Amino acid sequence: MVDAKMLNKISSAPGFIAALDQSGGSTPGALRLYGIPDTEYQGDEEMFRLMHAMRVRIMSAPAFTGEKIIAAILFERTMDGDVDGQPVPSYLWEKRGVVPLLKVDKGLLPEENGVQTMKPMPDLDALLARGRDKGIFGTKMRSVISNADRTGIAAVVKQQFEVARQIIGNGLVPIVEPEVSIKSPTKAEAEAILRDEIAKQLDLLPAGETVVLKLTIPTVVDFYAPLIAHKSVVRVVALSGGYSRADACEKLGRNHGMIASFSRALTENLRVTMSDAEFEASLAETIDEIYAASVNKA
Repeated sequence: MVDAKMLNKISSAPGFIAALDQSGGSTPGALRLYGIPDTEYQGDEEMFRLMHAMRVRIMSAPAFTGEKIIAAILFERTMDGDVDGQPVPSYLWEKRGVVPLLKVDKGLLPEENGVQTMKPMPDLDALLARGRDKGIFGTKMRSVISNADRTGIAAVVKQQFEVARQIIGNGLVPIVEPEVSIKSPTKAEAEAILRDEIAKQLDLLPAGETVVLKLTIPTVVDFYAPLIAHKSVVRVVALSGGYSRADACEKLGRNHGMIASFSRALTENLRVTMSDAEFEASLAETIDEIYAASVNKA
């Protein structure tokens, strides 16, 4: 059964979703950006320990609360970790007022028809049950679209919604994330195909079944307005997609009804060498900027 208080927060509270879900492939880059080079650790265990320490520093900062952050997307290892002896999901909800979400995809298959679909997830039901037991409200899974190929985009959206229905069946709310690459030479055309394919799948959802959509900020302002208004959509959130934070916030601020769900743009100014006061001030400034772009529309 979906938690009503969490659902209300996700669907209507002002603010944005923090993406703290870098996984194995993207963790070294995130650590380098934070100021920890690859030479400072050996093996995955040490790498993930350093990454968890960074995330704990973020989650426990004074500005990281439900006042401006609606939810946080966690990597599986982060979900299994703790903050001050308390499991991360319950810490986020009980101490910070932030809804805990879980990244469930296992990465991407090689590109075909201009897209990368998700790798198989044979253990998804077990992961969802574990997440549900830990207080996780919903999930996120990512595919990538590089070109305006109708066959490829249809395959991405079909797969996303097949898995979304499995997640709904397990009592969680899925975030569907078919990312259109900001480097795509046919970005606007891909977005037009994507919008139509998503609308088709939304119309097939039974009454009462809902999803969150996580989409690249569109080339055409307010292009996703029809999806935002759809009865089966809880909320539409935007990924930063490689834009700098300033660019991502500027573009997002022109799109009504979309809020942020940024990862790299959230942490781009944070450094391991900062004092706690410097770190907390920098994070607070970032949170204020992303919140403003999510709430105050041009």
